Amino acid sequence: MTQHVLEMRGITKSFPGVRALDGVDISVRAGEVHAVCGENGAGKSTLMKVLSGVHPHGTYGGEIRFEGEPCAFRDIRASERHGIVIIHQELALIPQLSIAENIFLGNERATRGVISWSSTLVETERLLRRVGLDERPGTRIAELGVGKQQLVEIAKALAKRVKLLILDEPTAALNDEDSRKLLGLIGELRDQGISCILISHKLNEIRQVADTVTVLRDGRSIETLTVRRSAGEPAAISDEQLITRMVGRELDQFYPDRTPYTGERAGQVALTVRDWTVRHPVDTARTVVDSVSFEVRHGEILGIAGLMGAGRTELAMSVFGRSWGRYVRGTVELHGREVSTRTVAEAVGHGIAYVTEDRKTYGLNLIDTISRNISLAALPRMARHGLVDAHGERRVAERYRGSMNIKAPTVFEQVGRLSGGNQQKVVLSQWINAEPQVLILDEPTRGIDVGAKAEIYTVIDQLAAQGKAVVVISSELSELLGVCDRIATMAFGRMTGVLDRAEATQEGLMRLMTRTGVGAVDATGRPATGEG
Repeated sequence: MTQHVLEMRGITKSFPGVRALDGVDISVRAGEVHAVCGENGAGKSTLMKVLSGVHPHGTYGGEIRFEGEPCAFRDIRASERHGIVIIHQELALIPQLSIAENIFLGNERATRGVISWSSTLVETERLLRRVGLDERPGTRIAELGVGKQQLVEIAKALAKRVKLLILDEPTAALNDEDSRKLLGLIGELRDQGISCILISHKLNEIRQVADTVTVLRDGRSIETLTVRRSAGEPAAISDEQLITRMVGRELDQFYPDRTPYTGERAGQVALTVRDWTVRHPVDTARTVVDSVSFEVRHGEILGIAGLMGAGRTELAMSVFGRSWGRYVRGTVELHGREVSTRTVAEAVGHGIAYVTEDRKTYGLNLIDTISRNISLAALPRMARHGLVDAHGERRVAERYRGSMNIKAPTVFEQVGRLSGGNQQKVVLSQWINAEPQVLILDEPTRGIDVGAKAEIYTVIDQLAAQGKAVVVISSELSELLGVCDRIATMAFGRMTGVLDRAEATQEGLMRLMTRTGVGAVDATGRPATGEG
């Protein structure tokens, strides 16, 4: 039997009002990829923080044994000295510093307190080759894409002579190509004898690269399953089996049946964007959104697909109060009448809402409560004589906590303490509470589990059934195919086509998403007006 490099037995951890871990057991063999999956709030990240020393010994119950020896890590440095390194979903790199400086920050190659830069650069080049990067050691992190930054993080872990590498949602912000490269590297590290713990909501990735998987639910370890018995074998478990264990029930209708809107505005165009053109905020010679036109009707869900860098988020943010880039030209119409959206306040005033893809930076105040966050987009309605009605604010928050199934002990819970899925529900509640006519949802299910995804898909369907015009931007083509009525595609800043749900396929969308040298089209598929 293969020796276990890690054993965690009976791990318990509590926070005020919440038992985050309740007797969790997990064992990882030497030289295997061991996945940990579960719904948001199941305890995955808390378990890894216990293991890595973020939650120090004495603040939790249970036993940790690494390489056969009991461990009592007081901090991250203590776990790293044993060869346990964690890479968090939010990368811990300093953009202004070079690759070499980031890799050896806190782990400097020095003699008598003086850094040896020649040794640092030579070692950096070796590590970069090992993770498949050909960048120069002096390249600043700010010049790299997110995929390459992930590889730098792994190189940084290798510099610490890692034995057990913990990766928390490593592909959440990556495109398909970067994800394939990273998963391939994880397989190579396994072949080199390095054990990996992979936390992921992407079940296809678990089946692709993991050897075993432990499922957590409500702070308990439910089951450890064998994914494959040897490298190269096909996975012996299906997505449906994993989902059932994660959520405790079968999700027969992962994507809800569309409920048609039959109100008086059915079929009427709610939002029209014409000839929208925006340049980069710094490199003003570069056009990022080029002559884009689209329209979305009441009761309709319009998807926007595109590869990373296609300009989808830039389009959404610039339409929503010109909050990104330098506006060149273009008009926004609501119900056929041109309106001004030069500021976020103007956009909100006209009934347009934007749910950002980066909820932690732009969507939420993480140090404030659920109640305060939900009321933010509709403060004028929540105020009397210039003062916020605290009782009314609480009633609204309680209503959304129930209807959106936000898992928290009270509405006064700090948002930063919530899981990613529950944070996303708070953001959606915030904008739904503003009673918009048009909602633009940018990556609404990024980084959340399958159970929370299904709930959010149901919310999106309900919004459309109420007559709202909904725009969904997503990197997951299966998601767009599952929830949208029409799907428009973007490539290199231009709208390249539009397909009805019935005729759309992943292959057809991908062809349009990689289309070059074409004139812009609007969301009906017609050639757009404006300059080419």
